[in-house]
Amino acid sequence: MIHINAHYLKLNASYLFSEIAKRVAAHQQQHPEVPVIRLGIGDVTHALPAACIAAFHQAVDEMAQDSTFRGYGPEQGYAFLREAIAANDFQARGADIHADEIFVSDGAKCDTGNIQEIFATDTRIAIPDPVYPVYLDTNVMAGRTGTYRNGRYEGVVYLDGSMENGFIPALPEEPVDLIYLCFPNNPTGATITKEQLKAWVDYAAANKAIILFDAAYEAFIRDDRLPHSIYEIEGAREVAIEFRSFSKTAGFTGTRCAYTVVPKSLMAYTAAGEAHSVHSLWNRRQSTKFNGVAYPVQCAAAAIYSDAGKAQMTGLIDGYMENAALVRKEMQALGYACIGGENSPYIWIATGSDSWSFFDMLLAKAGVVCTPGAGFGTCGEGFIRISAFNSHENVSTAMSRIGQALNT
Repeated sequence: MIHINAHYLKLNASYLFSEIAKRVAAHQQQHPEVPVIRLGIGDVTHALPAACIAAFHQAVDEMAQDSTFRGYGPEQGYAFLREAIAANDFQARGADIHADEIFVSDGAKCDTGNIQEIFATDTRIAIPDPVYPVYLDTNVMAGRTGTYRNGRYEGVVYLDGSMENGFIPALPEEPVDLIYLCFPNNPTGATITKEQLKAWVDYAAANKAIILFDAAYEAFIRDDRLPHSIYEIEGAREVAIEFRSFSKTAGFTGTRCAYTVVPKSLMAYTAAGEAHSVHSLWNRRQSTKFNGVAYPVQCAAAAIYSDAGKAQMTGLIDGYMENAALVRKEMQALGYACIGGENSPYIWIATGSDSWSFFDMLLAKAGVVCTPGAGFGTCGEGFIRISAFNSHENVSTAMSRIGQALNT
């Protein structure tokens, strides 16, 4: 008799964004006359940069000729893209990262979910609260947690965020093995300083732990004092894996391209205490389970690093950050405390009420979709997240509707 993976049964209710989609669909069915403005899920709304489109077309044309056709590519990514990433995203900022330490993939969501496979099932994990659900749910699926009780899973070390600590949690009070960090943060939009990040690197080194650093939103940082990469911090090569994505920075949500950095100097340990290369483990995992990102997609991604691509990508990000500034300004004017929206496309808003009820109210009264904070963890209750990913016209309309809804 075939048995299921019983750990899947421990997952709490529906996946957050699936539940949002169900509620929005029900609302639209009941009120088809009211156009809904979506500021919930972090999906971009503008077209790919022109430089990327040109590179895409050229690569597709190459695929149309036998002489330039390409079949299976390297699972780790083509050298031209890996070299551009290393030079522009790391070496230009003084971070000692090389092309052969970069693994191109089809999404940071996939990589942050899959990376846990290469670590032991009894690994002690530390996860922020609130948090991007994929970090937690994939560890539940893998069997690293106990049952779900009172809003949390047994066996997980939760790193609490609050308005008081600016949603930058304190170091764990007990030894842990694997630490998830995300800055600029999803969902809160909080950012971390180099000094604060150095404390985490030092903790990981002292405890022989590894930091999984999600930097998918680094391109939205406007403050030059803030680190874009954990590898700007001394000692991080020995304790950290970093995840990046082209989804939000260049609009690749529908095109799928990202990358993960695994330094060759990063080690984990066998049960006998022997050091083993994490880079080699991830390389084996990707070579076994992944056939690589399509050649035209990688060509389009490489075009981001051209002069034209950089300028066009900056223009896209500037537009989204104008939206973020508007959301933050309007919500503060309505009397709500906010985090984010300055170095992040997300605005985390303290509503002081049940987050799903606030979500339902904005949907019903304003026709605006946000994300309820409770979907990101117990510390997210009493908050909502509003995304800046939409046209400026739609965001302006949404804020006008929200203002009317909250003032009636």
